[in-house]
Amino acid sequence: MSVVHQLSAGWLLDHLSFINKINYQLHQHHEPCCRKKEFTTSVHFESLQMDSVSSSGVCAAFIASDSSTKPENDDGGNYEMFTRKFVFRPELFDVTKPYITPAVHKECQQSNEKEDLMNGVKKEISISIIGKRKRCVVFNQGELDAMEYHTKIRELILDGSLQLIQEGLKSGFLYPLFEKQDKGSKPITLPLDACSLSELCEMAKHLPSLNEMEHQTLQLVEEDTSVTEQDLFLRVVENNSSFTKVITLMGQKYLLPPKSSFLLSDISCMQPLLNYRKTFDVIVIDPPWQNKSVKRSNRYSYLSPLQIQQIPIPKLAAPNCLLVTWVTNRQKHLRFIKEELYPSWSVEVVAEWHWVKITNSGEFVFPLDSPHKKPYEGLILGRVQEKTALPLRNADVNVLPIPDHKLIVSVPCTLHSHKPPLAEVLKDYIKPDGEYLELFARNLQPGWTSWGNEVLKFQHVDYFIAVESGS
Repeated sequence: MSVVHQLSAGWLLDHLSFINKINYQLHQHHEPCCRKKEFTTSVHFESLQMDSVSSSGVCAAFIASDSSTKPENDDGGNYEMFTRKFVFRPELFDVTKPYITPAVHKECQQSNEKEDLMNGVKKEISISIIGKRKRCVVFNQGELDAMEYHTKIRELILDGSLQLIQEGLKSGFLYPLFEKQDKGSKPITLPLDACSLSELCEMAKHLPSLNEMEHQTLQLVEEDTSVTEQDLFLRVVENNSSFTKVITLMGQKYLLPPKSSFLLSDISCMQPLLNYRKTFDVIVIDPPWQNKSVKRSNRYSYLSPLQIQQIPIPKLAAPNCLLVTWVTNRQKHLRFIKEELYPSWSVEVVAEWHWVKITNSGEFVFPLDSPHKKPYEGLILGRVQEKTALPLRNADVNVLPIPDHKLIVSVPCTLHSHKPPLAEVLKDYIKPDGEYLELFARNLQPGWTSWGNEVLKFQHVDYFIAVESGS
């Protein structure tokens, strides 16, 4: 399980364990080295047999077939079969130290507050820093709102996190820094943008046969050996088998978990998801929110609030659907979700949770009171409110009411925007055997449908390592 400890304050999660519960084992056929290989531009599939898969995508385990079997090749000879097991690279969760250490010198704030803050008038605060001369800092209204919000939730974050961290230290999941000193970790080599999936989405819009394919779903069955790369674009791709499949797309390999589906497209090409003829009981959204750092870095594209509001949630959501939206600490975005976005989708806000990011030793990754970056992010949970009384799926199954102000505490992945899994923390508040959807996803999960223009990003095999092999 990815839940290491559960208390009234929330959950301590092990994100790495969740990924590795899929337990990827790859069967590969080894041909004699003298056999010539043919070049092809097709997408190839290799399979991994699954022993069991949870319907909610919580866990999956895979087993290889008998490694002593040697199936025949086209020439009547025998292949040699060997098994390779893959796990997610543990160094990507090796966060031994905070990203920013607390300042050595103490800050003493002396405020000159102006009376009228409601009109957006800027407020000047004189900050004296020991060892430095006084300087005048001007906070805009957005920063003042963020400071006020932080003051309200600070004790909640601090007290709840410390309770969970203490449990993690007691159990040995977290460990004091001196117990496992960093012995000069090697630099991490990562795939270069994983063959630019977002650029492929843009190119796919100009393919001539897309209109004919938009109403089709591509099902990858056991017997599939290859399909063309064009077949994957702007279509919902399903792996309904009991096997994990490995596909090669533009020369890059990706792992597809069993019982998973995905649509590789951008927001302008969501029609195949609507044509999928499914509605979803849980929808998790991780929008690319607009902010200043994103503009400066040009690291990834972002969407305006209006563009996010145009996502067709009412057509994708089942009655009483639980909607979970990841949000930054910018108060403008929080207000937008609560006051505009959710009401426009007929969604009622029911809870606000927080993801708290810590190191392997239990420290916040940023100082809790840092004026720049906080060690937490928000999740806004809501329920779809139906205007007409429609029958609910599994209406006889009782689910608990969603509590407010829960914490999800975990060591974050060092990869940008690789959020922790929510399947296990949500299981008490959703009906079993439902349909689950993640929007703006960057990875796949068994039992989930995932959509986004980088939906396969963290399925790239370079994010995994082979830990054992056999023949």
